[in-house]
Amino acid sequence: MTPPAGPSPDAAREALTRLRDEVAKAVVGQDAAVSGLVVALLCRGHALLEGVPGIAKTLLVRTLAATLDLDTKRIQFTPDLMPSDVTGSLVYDNRTSVFTFRDGPVFTNLLLADEINRTPPKTQAALLESMEERQVSVDGQARRLPDPFVVVATQNPIEQEGTYPLPEAQLDRFLVKLTMPLPPRADEINVLARHADGFDPSDLGAAGVRPVAGPAELAAGRRAVTAVTIRPEVLGYIVDLARATRSAPAAALGVSPRGATALLATAKAWAWLSGRDYATPDDVKALARPTLRHRIAVRPEAELEGVTAETVLEQVLATVPVPR
Repeated sequence: MTPPAGPSPDAAREALTRLRDEVAKAVVGQDAAVSGLVVALLCRGHALLEGVPGIAKTLLVRTLAATLDLDTKRIQFTPDLMPSDVTGSLVYDNRTSVFTFRDGPVFTNLLLADEINRTPPKTQAALLESMEERQVSVDGQARRLPDPFVVVATQNPIEQEGTYPLPEAQLDRFLVKLTMPLPPRADEINVLARHADGFDPSDLGAAGVRPVAGPAELAAGRRAVTAVTIRPEVLGYIVDLARATRSAPAAALGVSPRGATALLATAKAWAWLSGRDYATPDDVKALARPTLRHRIAVRPEAELEGVTAETVLEQVLATVPVPR
């Protein structure tokens, strides 16, 4: 059989690893978020970035897009945004007297859904079919989205005024939820120093950010991730983690089989990025938090006591036996 054309797995890994260095030219720190986004790209999954305003969520995604030779579009979610503003709509052509479909911004490779929880659930749901089926249905006709197609959404914490919590069905469509914490003092000083030297967030080219990977590298990486092996004991470990979240006393909703499958995919991607063709329990533990944290719902009475989904997950990771 003729091997597929394109870069080798090693070349693809090197290119995708360089993404982190390119992003660092514009964004200080946030290495975990960058790694999570690369994992999502390799798994054909979508990513949700959460953090307080001013933490550089949008800048991070814009910078990542600049390092990829992919078509990229951005939607600024607002309270008056309509579903057709996302998916596209039928437009009447006076010259031909027929309706033609005008593509919405969802027809792209990398879609930045900025502040997704600023818009009502009806418009949030417009992304559901696109994220799950990679298609848009308008007037009874399905229209395929480009390949690759990845949604990276940003949101502020749901406790902020004027936001709409994402419905559980849509949260489950995100492969990973990445939290961006406030930077340590040294990183914050570095940010100010860059701005003092003239850094302009709107001009990433001036910061030296360049494309270092594209569809060919992504395709090669995805093929290599598929070939990563995982022992039956590690598969059992993933299932045990998921089942433990369902039986946790504080959990109203635990991780579904879809969530366990997602953890399998992200662990394999992390193993490949780490230079291995097999996944270990450490890979599973490393990706458990971003992959599972948004798939756990806490009972109201437990929330009153300060228990969060992160708390439940940490207890599960600490108590479920790790295979040797």
